[in-house]
Amino acid sequence: MATLRNPSTAILLITLALAGTAHAEIKGDAVRIGVLTDMNGIFATAMGPGSVEAARMAAEEFGGKINGKPIEILQADHQNKPDLAASLARKWFSDGVQAIADGGSSGAALAVQELVRGNGKIFLVSGAGANQLTDDACAPSSVQWTQDAYSTATAVVSGVMQTSKEPWFFITGDYAFGHSIEATARDRIAALGGKVAGSVKAQLGTPDYSSFLLQAQSSGAKILAINVAGDNATAIKQAEEFGLADQGIKIVPMSFQNVDIEAVGLKATRGDLIVTSFFEDVSPAARKFSDAFYARRKAMPSQIQAGVYSAVRHYLQAVQDTDSDDSTAVMAKMKTTPVSDAYTPNGRIREDQRMVHDLYLVQVKTPEESKGPWDFVKLVATIPPDQAFRPLDRSKCSLVGK
Repeated sequence: MATLRNPSTAILLITLALAGTAHAEIKGDAVRIGVLTDMNGIFATAMGPGSVEAARMAAEEFGGKINGKPIEILQADHQNKPDLAASLARKWFSDGVQAIADGGSSGAALAVQELVRGNGKIFLVSGAGANQLTDDACAPSSVQWTQDAYSTATAVVSGVMQTSKEPWFFITGDYAFGHSIEATARDRIAALGGKVAGSVKAQLGTPDYSSFLLQAQSSGAKILAINVAGDNATAIKQAEEFGLADQGIKIVPMSFQNVDIEAVGLKATRGDLIVTSFFEDVSPAARKFSDAFYARRKAMPSQIQAGVYSAVRHYLQAVQDTDSDDSTAVMAKMKTTPVSDAYTPNGRIREDQRMVHDLYLVQVKTPEESKGPWDFVKLVATIPPDQAFRPLDRSKCSLVGK
């Protein structure tokens, strides 16, 4: 019988033999994704049940299974409470959930992101837009998929100030995303030589914006920036009732979606410039997805809900490609695979965990221009990723350059 004279050679052969028998596999009994969102509160129309439906649509594209393991889509309502969001996420992870999608409001998402920073689970952020998520609070297994304050505010201000250099006034929701939007917008206004006449913070859920609108009216501002999350529709309706547009004050919704236009109506929003990452007619694939979503929900998908679909779909593709539910392996595959689907044709996950893609500057149609229900906007300009998102050389994310 032959013997091996070199012990190191024997060790190498044993190692190679073991490596040959090992393979990636989905270790859980199912691929479980939890959609953690606001199911009944002020964000529920743009997120909520629609986000859950979007995740289900992504799972159905894989036949409800990956390599023989069923895909389960769970849902939970964090009520926009960071402590509840973290508690629900912790319970899910202990029950075998491998990834969480949406995240809802920024405060709740930041709480969940702190959790996944420690346990390495995957977090697919679509609802939350606070800059911190891909800046100083970035995490290697969390991706900000849809919107963020930097891209939204920078594009809106740049678009408005192409035609007007008059003073601004901000009515801002008193929460993380609201603060990020205003801070970013102020920086851009200053860079373009504009001025801010004043601002006021409003608690989310405020039913009457009269006092805030009066402050804006008396400030001398000619551009009123409204960014009060799910209350945007209320504030814009009341601005219309105050006749601010007739007084020469331009109403600018800093963060607005198709579901908000549906709530307010074209009369109050006509001509407004809006930045979005998705709308129904941006591509044939977007239209097909939107029509399928409408058949289920009797409403078109918001950009956040379309982002949930895209993020969950990309995650499931990586699980299938790696035949693994190991978070490190799956995230590595997600980052090396381009994102191309109904949400975006040219996305990719950057080293700061920001999924970069085209944004769209759109203008709200007049009632006369609209051809029917949900025909709300027309494309003004496509903003490519390198112009849309915060440059990496300005990032505080600890992952950049590593």
